[in-house]
Amino acid sequence: MAEIFDPKPIVTKGFEIDERILKLADKAEESCSADFAEIDKTAKANGVKVLAAFINNKVSAACMNGTTGYGYDDIGRDTLDKVYAEVFGAEDALVRHTFVSGTHALTCALFGILRAGDKLVSLTGTPYDTLQEVIGIRGCGNGSLKDFGVQYDQVELLPDGKPDVAEIFKKVKDAKVAYIQRSRGYSLRPTLTNAGIAEIVKAAKSANPNIVVMVDNCYGEFVETKEPIQSGADLIIGSLIKNPGAGIAETGGYIAGSKKLVEQCAYRLTCVGMGKEVGCSLNQNKLMYQGLYFAPEVTANALKTAAFTREIMTLLGFECYPKKEDKRGDIITAVLMKNSENLIAFCQGIQKGSPVDSFVAPEPWDMPGYDSKIIMAAGAFNMGSSIELSADAPLREPFAAFVQGGLTYPTGRMGILVALQEMFDKHCLKLF
Repeated sequence: MAEIFDPKPIVTKGFEIDERILKLADKAEESCSADFAEIDKTAKANGVKVLAAFINNKVSAACMNGTTGYGYDDIGRDTLDKVYAEVFGAEDALVRHTFVSGTHALTCALFGILRAGDKLVSLTGTPYDTLQEVIGIRGCGNGSLKDFGVQYDQVELLPDGKPDVAEIFKKVKDAKVAYIQRSRGYSLRPTLTNAGIAEIVKAAKSANPNIVVMVDNCYGEFVETKEPIQSGADLIIGSLIKNPGAGIAETGGYIAGSKKLVEQCAYRLTCVGMGKEVGCSLNQNKLMYQGLYFAPEVTANALKTAAFTREIMTLLGFECYPKKEDKRGDIITAVLMKNSENLIAFCQGIQKGSPVDSFVAPEPWDMPGYDSKIIMAAGAFNMGSSIELSADAPLREPFAAFVQGGLTYPTGRMGILVALQEMFDKHCLKLF
């Protein structure tokens, strides 16, 4: 247990936050000025790009309406695909509210492209927990890629957490699909930037020009002014309750890339021969359009919250990734909380500082798809939305809290301060 001092007077502005935490917050914010300027510059470029895609593809009031039944001739659905394709620099896109998660979209892409006897190679070490059962490297494997005769291999990361380009060159020669996970997942390895992805793609395609390079783009959209398709990837996949949905889209995911590959993925999502031509949009079109429209600015707010989190937690003696000198590839800040008590208190504090279900205290539980107990704090308008301020973590070493999101910077900042106050109140934080 950390040493505890008598609390100084509480400063109240709607929240009871110790004045020492507020002073640290001011200091942390001052050191973020250069980060904030760069974030705003990126958001401006991405915002213009999104607006141009809306105009170029003639988005109309009719596109906001939904369809029912089979969904034939859904102008809103089909136009949204074109808008996403242009924004991400792709030939085609498949944007659907019927993707239940990013993992579901990734699964459709993998099963859509791979066939019995084909080989999948992960170029960034072990994939994220939920994808491991899809591949068949963990869990019961009932219906996994392994069950359907797909082979799997992976390239381990180097000791510094970076991809092993030399080993990639060797292992992709007989592979059909190369998988790249942009974000760190529940690990401390560096998140990939588009420059890093370009280096991996170059190595893979120099060894095997026909290989399909697929990027899990979750948490990375609009962090930079380019996307992985522009770095040579053939497909990118993501979730609409992360960056591109801006907290407005209620559910869904996307796949973007070459027209041929997107069609194969669409056949898996619906059925062969129908693909993108069916699937009603119900009342989701307007929300998905609005989400994309706001996404560059909301992503910028999440990035500002991430930078602030890194600075104030570092001032308090917690190790954070990425560090200040590292270039960001996603919206996540990993904070090493040192022990389970700190981790749980921090996550419960994030929940206290949320607009929805602030009165609920999250507890670790056996969440489907994971091999450790998981604690998830996300008092969000859309359940599980991690573009909204949230923090989650597996209860295992090194007890890292993965903090992401923030629809607005002021509320994201305050959510972090409430979490620190909760840690202090539970004797998990030392203040001077």
